[in-house]
Amino acid sequence: MNRTLYSCLFYLVLPLVALRLWLRARKAPAYAKRVGERFSYGLPAMQPGGIWVHAVSVGESIAAAPMIRGLLERYPQLPITVTCMTPTGSERIQALFAGEPRIQHCYLPYDLPCAAKRFLDKAQPKLAVIMETELWPNHIHQCARRGIPVALANARLSARSAKGYGRFAKLTAPMLKEMSLFAVQTAAEAERFRNLGARPETVEVTGSIKFDLTIDPQLLARAAALRQQWQASERPVWIAASTHAGEDEVVLAAHRQLLASHPDALLILVPRHPERFSTVFELCQQQGFATVRRSSGEPVTAQASVLLGDTMGELLFLYALADSAFVGGSLVPTGGHNLLEPAALAKPVITGPHLFNFLEIAAMMREVGALQEVDDAEGLAVAVQRLFELPQDAQAMAQAGLNVMQANQGALQRLLDGLGRLIK
Repeated sequence: MNRTLYSCLFYLVLPLVALRLWLRARKAPAYAKRVGERFSYGLPAMQPGGIWVHAVSVGESIAAAPMIRGLLERYPQLPITVTCMTPTGSERIQALFAGEPRIQHCYLPYDLPCAAKRFLDKAQPKLAVIMETELWPNHIHQCARRGIPVALANARLSARSAKGYGRFAKLTAPMLKEMSLFAVQTAAEAERFRNLGARPETVEVTGSIKFDLTIDPQLLARAAALRQQWQASERPVWIAASTHAGEDEVVLAAHRQLLASHPDALLILVPRHPERFSTVFELCQQQGFATVRRSSGEPVTAQASVLLGDTMGELLFLYALADSAFVGGSLVPTGGHNLLEPAALAKPVITGPHLFNFLEIAAMMREVGALQEVDDAEGLAVAVQRLFELPQDAQAMAQAGLNVMQANQGALQRLLDGLGRLIK
């Protein structure tokens, strides 16, 4: 399939795209808002001539934040347009850069030639930076036609995704050839991009900028103070973060098992998607767990056994409250989520077996004993219980994770240097 055929098919499936948007809006009403932006209509006023950064959703927006701050610092005269595809991503971007006048934000229009043209007419960037693997042929082609260099930042490409792109070589290869920089996380991924058609001189292994996460020392102090306020300093606390449908039941079953040996244990349960907050709260209640919603602001008393993390932008703080961390998206075949956030906070990390989005990072952590993998509720309960009862083991795991973080930092600097060459 070439780009012309791809564009025709995209126009043909627009009714299905509209239906999907409507269905999502039924669960998350924010999808019904700002629909015009998705077709490049009603875009906010923009100062042209800066840098355009695309981060598809929440995870990519958080990962992009240090890079965006680095760009703001290096190019004090340039505006930065940050786009995303989801309401939660939009919310996160606005919260991260509230009060920064040079940050402009809107949804990225769908990958239709006419919408891509209108968007670029409005933003007129000097450079386009796409986070991770969100590749859109028409947006990239329109940039190439205007001489706008396109960089893929913190680029990752699993073997499975590479196989998928490989099936459409006539679309993929020309698109990759039009790009100016692939700042790739690992050598294996660099090889995959080259095999798919990226020009070898444009592919650089810069590492993952997720290692360059800096933790505000106040965060741990605030968490310790809140636990004290709850009279929970001595209470065993664990977190199950970024859980997906099908995982909450497993986590709650593990927590029930834990309560048999540690009746005062507290679980902080944080679903990945906000539209699931109420469903998961109902599930906790149905299963008989005394549950407090974080959004209610109520104190967590000795009677509460679950704290539902139903707020946005607080994940690091919620990790800081816990003694050990299970990272979701890994007991179901989603591919896992960022293992380095709890590691940066010196928390021992537990996951399920499905980690195909973080294979290299998981391998590094596993090798030094910073990661424990489990398959089911019983395995999860045993792992958490061991960390509660053997603080020396927990400390050794936490320190090993911190060491992995520190040994692999520097990717952000290498990425900013690469982008700097394209701006010049």
